[in-house]
Order: sequence, then structure tokens, then C-alpha cells
Amino acid sequence: MIVTSFKGKKVALFGLGGSGLATAEALAAGGADVTAWDDNPDSVQKAADKGIGTADLHHADWSAFQAFVLSPGVPLTHPKPHWTVDLAHAAGVGIIGDVELFCRERRALAPGCPFIAITGTNGKSTTTALIAHILKSAGRDTQLGGNIGTAVLTLDPPASNRFYVVECSSYQIDLAPTINPTAGILLNLTPDHLDRHGTMQHYADVKERLVAGSGTAIVGDDDSYCSLIADRLEHAGVNVTRISRRHILANGLYADGQKIFQAVAGKAELVADLDGIQTLRGSHNAQNASAAIAACLAVGVTAEEIRAGLKSFPGLKHRMQPVGRRGSVTFVNDSKATNAEAAAPALSSYDRIYWIAGGLPKEGGIASLKPLYNRIAKAYLIGEAAPQFAATLGTDVEYEISGTLENAVLHASKDAEKDDRAGAVVMLSPACASFDQFKNFEVRGDHFVALVAKLDGVTMLV
Repeated sequence: MIVTSFKGKKVALFGLGGSGLATAEALAAGGADVTAWDDNPDSVQKAADKGIGTADLHHADWSAFQAFVLSPGVPLTHPKPHWTVDLAHAAGVGIIGDVELFCRERRALAPGCPFIAITGTNGKSTTTALIAHILKSAGRDTQLGGNIGTAVLTLDPPASNRFYVVECSSYQIDLAPTINPTAGILLNLTPDHLDRHGTMQHYADVKERLVAGSGTAIVGDDDSYCSLIADRLEHAGVNVTRISRRHILANGLYADGQKIFQAVAGKAELVADLDGIQTLRGSHNAQNASAAIAACLAVGVTAEEIRAGLKSFPGLKHRMQPVGRRGSVTFVNDSKATNAEAAAPALSSYDRIYWIAGGLPKEGGIASLKPLYNRIAKAYLIGEAAPQFAATLGTDVEYEISGTLENAVLHASKDAEKDDRAGAVVMLSPACASFDQFKNFEVRGDHFVALVAKLDGVTMLV
């Protein structure tokens, strides 16, 4: 994507990782005079090799810059502003990010093209992927990016019939003051990233900006922060669609088990039934699906197209992802669950689990999962957390210390095959970081899938 909004103007940029380098290239291609820098000399050299202007921003003339583009990973306010932020503030230079540049380019080239932006503490990536899948399966020209892993400025340029689905972190929203999606989603709010936002209220205020600027604001109604945000937006005249997985709404979309209803003035109609869709099991996915349905309706997708897309959704890789089946046993890759809170949705979605857990433990361990222990047929503990998890499980859950993922998959698959109860699953949901044995959770999940593929008699689903 070429960014033309700063053509002929001087722009400072800090942070030359993947998205930062893409941003610098997009600005330069659009005629901006870019001065880029990074704390990593290798990143600076890589940018220079691509023809990007580089210079140490410590010594730059900040009064000449029309804007400062900051990587979302660099502290803007907490625990203390990055030194470049202080220099920008002192010179009165506005601070923005790549999502803001995208929004400006969209307004310049195709202001009416559908733009769905998604944020929240939990469920963002699944909801984002689900919306993109529904749109693609309905034949729409769909661009998927943002915090989900594809830099937004590497997407195709805005066009009138092009649909954008962009996951936004709080860091990205903080750098996008004029974000104005056609449909904006705020799923939920629980304490997160407080080291970067200082307080829960500031974190919530940042998230609110995304839906406040939306044509249709789709807001979860199951926590107090989001409910108050929905109230404020309604009072300000914003078109609000509330969603809930916990209670019936007079207006909005709500889940009753696996059924999703749309209510208008107290009258409700069934719009989708998630029963039997393995990739959308659990009440958390009922919320994600409700948000996706509301967003797709807001951009003109029909209910029939939405239902077809829901049924064919392959799931988000590494998140409650069914990857194989042998007889009545399903193998599920939930490697993205890097702490107990993240593992809870998967554990609550199945009744007979042969659970592979462990890795580099997080603070708090797995004690919070005790209400779900009755769903676990046996646990197979790996990595550094194995002794700690064994002590926590005690006599409540049968377990073995498998040590490695290879041993855990082999032993869990054999035990599950002998289970005479229907619906057994072998699930990798580690409740731990991966760094003791793997580079990241993606590598861990891919290794699990490869091990499942090697088992005799398994039909792979990916």
C-alpha cells in the first residue's frame, strides 16, 4: 500500500521491525521524506539497504517533521514514554501509527469501502479470522491484517468494493486518533497490558476510541467496563449493537447455548446455530460469533451467507483447532493457550479430555482451573512446569510426567483410544509459555500437529 497523505512532507519514524519497515516503505513510496531509526543497528541497516532514509533521531531537527510514526511495540505513555516520544511532544509533533496511516489512505482513496476493526482483551484473533472467512466465503474481496500478523500497510490499497478486516491492539488504537471503521467491535475488557497503560481505566479508555468512531459500534455487554462504554456511546448518538453470551438482550445479539438470536425491541429471531461446528465450541466462541454476525450484517452480508461461512470456518490456527481424528478421538491444537486463563475456554468446551499441559510456567500456575478438573480424564505434563503442575493436580486429576511433547502425544493417544466414552479429545492446551522447549507457541503447535500426523490411523483435518 502506498501512503500518499504525507507526500512532500518530512516524517520521523521509530521502530523498524516487520510492520515498521513496511510503514517506512509505504511512506517513502508515497513521496514522504522519511527519517527512520531503531535501537537495533541491524534493523537500521536493513532499512537503509531498502533505500529508506535513516538517521539517529536523537540529533534530528524535530521542528521540521510533520508527523512522527511510532511502532506500536514502543512505549507511548507507560511505564515511561520512549525518548522519541518526549522529543516529539517537545516539538509539538503529532504521534501516529500504521493503522492511522491506513485510515487516512482509506478516506483519501475509497472512504466508503467496508472496514471492520476488532479489539477487546480476549477473542480478537478468532473473531477477526471468522469475519474474514465469512466475507471470503461469500465472495467478497477481503483484506485481513493488523495485530493478527499481517501489517496493515502490506494489504492491497483501498478500493470501493474491497473489504478490510483489521485486528487492533490497544497499542495500535492509541496511535490511531482518527480511526473510523464502518463497524467497530469491542468484545470484552479484563485487566491486561497495565504495564503499558498504567491503569485499567486508561486501558478501557483507549479501547473505547475504536468503537466511538465507528459507524456501527458492536460492544460486549458482559462486563461492567464494556456495558458503561455502550451506554456512553448510545447517549452520544452512536449506533450501538450490544452482544452477550450471558443474558438475553432486548436489542442486540445474544447467545442461548449454541444458538445466536437477534433481538429488536424485545422480539428475537434465531440467526445462527453453532451446534456441531467444532471450531466454534464454547460460550466464548458464541460471543465471538455474535460479534462476527453483527459486523457482517452491518456491511451488507446476508444471513444466509453468514450461516454458510460459520459452518465452514476452519478455526484459528493454534487456538482450539481440531487437527486430526482417529475413530471417535479428536486431536485439538490449543498451543496459543500460554496461561491458565487462556486454557480455560478449551477445557470448558469438552467433557472428556486427555490434557497435555506444561512448558515455562506463568505466575499463578493452573490452580484457577480447578473447577474444570472434572473434565480431564488424565493429564500429561511436559517441560519445566511438570513438577509444579503435578503438585497442583495432586489427587484431583490422574496425571503422568511425560517430560516431552513426543511422549505426551504417544501416551495420551493410546489412553484416549481405550476410552469407552464418546467424544474423547487429546488436547494440547499448555497453560504455559513455550520457551523452555520451543521458540514460540506456533512452533510448539506445529510440532504437535506433526506428531499427530505420524500416528497410525489418524485422518488429518488440516
